[in-house]
Amino acid sequence: MATKLIHPPKSAPNLFHPIASSAVKIMRAHKALSATHSSHKNCSRFSEYPFGLRTIVSTKATEKSFGVEVQDEKQTIQQTKQSLYDALQGINRGIFGVSSEKKAEITRLIELLESQNPSPEPTVNIEKMGGTWKLVYSTITILGSKRTKLGLRDFISLGDFFQDIDTVEGKAVNVIEFSAKGLNLFRGQLKVEATFKIASKSRVDIRYENSTITPEQLMNLFQKNYDLLLSIFNPEGWLNITYVDDNLRIGRDDKGNIFVLERS
Repeated sequence: MATKLIHPPKSAPNLFHPIASSAVKIMRAHKALSATHSSHKNCSRFSEYPFGLRTIVSTKATEKSFGVEVQDEKQTIQQTKQSLYDALQGINRGIFGVSSEKKAEITRLIELLESQNPSPEPTVNIEKMGGTWKLVYSTITILGSKRTKLGLRDFISLGDFFQDIDTVEGKAVNVIEFSAKGLNLFRGQLKVEATFKIASKSRVDIRYENSTITPEQLMNLFQKNYDLLLSIFNPEGWLNITYVDDNLRIGRDDKGNIFVLERS
């Protein structure tokens, strides 16, 4: 006796389920459009885009996505700058060294900013670099015997570092402030003057011109180790500007040093 297989009836789609309901609506819309296409064979628009809305929807999505990406990028730069400022707190610009972990954190944030440089060709608009800047971080360090010889452990303290750039004349003046302890506390500064020339779209060549220390009392303190002091702060060589915006500038020189400055 032959056995007849009886297939169970196919269950109808659950129209109350959101996915199934959407699928049914799409199938119905497709059939309706196909019928329209059959009666209008010359309408190539439906032939290329069966749903007739592909271009409009894609354009809007692209514009929306692009807008979000730009906004996120701006937020990322601001957040990274704030994270960098937070990381620089309490390290005295790194002049007397930082831990390897802290240095790695700072370097990572600097590299992240460099990857989002809003001015990839900074020397093309060199005037943007003009004005006065204050150093907030440098990989230049004064450690060990150098720090002892310069009296920077207890007797002499480092103040602010300023850089004044004249883009019209091609001049840069670095000013390093000091204060000395003693019977009469006094302040002074080392001024280093240099000229620069544009070497590429992101690099300038720097030439040392002269330097002075004022007042005379401070010069007397540094007289013996003046060459050592100048060797640390002499800017001669080249500088590659890796990031610059209205308020922050980052540079790397030919000696492997990194400089982070904020507009003053």
